[in-house]
Amino acid sequence: MAAARRRPVWGQTMVLSMTGYGRAEQELNGRLITVELRSVNARYFEYSSRLPRRCMFMEDRLKKLVAARVSRGKVELSLTLQSLWATDTAVNINYPLAEAYVTALKELKTSYHLQDEITVQLLARMPDVLTQTAAPTDEDALWQDVQAVAAQALDAFIAMRAAEGEKLHNDILFHLNIIETLVGQIEQSTAGRVKAYSDKLYARLQELLADRNIDESRLVTEAALFADKTAIDEETVRLRSHIDQYRAFLVREEPVGRKLDFLTQELNREANTIGSKCQDVAITRLVVDLKSEIEKIREQLQNIE
Repeated sequence: MAAARRRPVWGQTMVLSMTGYGRAEQELNGRLITVELRSVNARYFEYSSRLPRRCMFMEDRLKKLVAARVSRGKVELSLTLQSLWATDTAVNINYPLAEAYVTALKELKTSYHLQDEITVQLLARMPDVLTQTAAPTDEDALWQDVQAVAAQALDAFIAMRAAEGEKLHNDILFHLNIIETLVGQIEQSTAGRVKAYSDKLYARLQELLADRNIDESRLVTEAALFADKTAIDEETVRLRSHIDQYRAFLVREEPVGRKLDFLTQELNREANTIGSKCQDVAITRLVVDLKSEIEKIREQLQNIE
């Protein structure tokens, strides 16, 4: 069974950044094991690793270990092993070759009446008499050691993502509060818009018709059409609903980057609709400010898991 996804504890913030770094190093069973993790932004979860040849068997296990706690971002894991004991190397003696060297040396000594003795040092220097090979690896034991160090590096990695995530969380809330204020100002600015339009239309008709009577029913109809065409109540209600959802998502114990990205698109859609309906200069300026704040949030979302 895959390891349960553990979330860090840091106040009330649950947002994680997609950028992070973590490192752990520990001496276990004669080996100095070092694991490093680093990540950058990516649309989905991408994983790559750099492992010693003898550790290639654990590549999939390490990927699963990381994927259990990371859902988005381009993550790179680096593992290094340094042997502190001689247990990872076996020295082998080529007895047939050593015997052949001894025989040959004795023949040289006899043939040329040499006095030197055949020593261990001399024989050991002969090519291929002694060879080194990697000792058989206990894969389960090695994995247990590497897993322990990788878990520590992963904790440090997540902690850094959490610290960065808290900054993103606070910045997004800051801009979200400004958006909420701008929505209120837009609502206030549109409150008397229909009456102002009716008064302007009435004055214009008076000017055009001079002393003739103005058709009041026609005036009411025009005002009603204007009100229906330019009504933004639905848009502002949806904007406030999206803002509430945004705040709720920011404290969820799960990756929320994609959900917030969708909500940001919805915020922008409502802002565009309001801008197209309202031609009033004051409201247009508010909409421009609104879209600017939404864009600032969208930029920050590129960093959130």
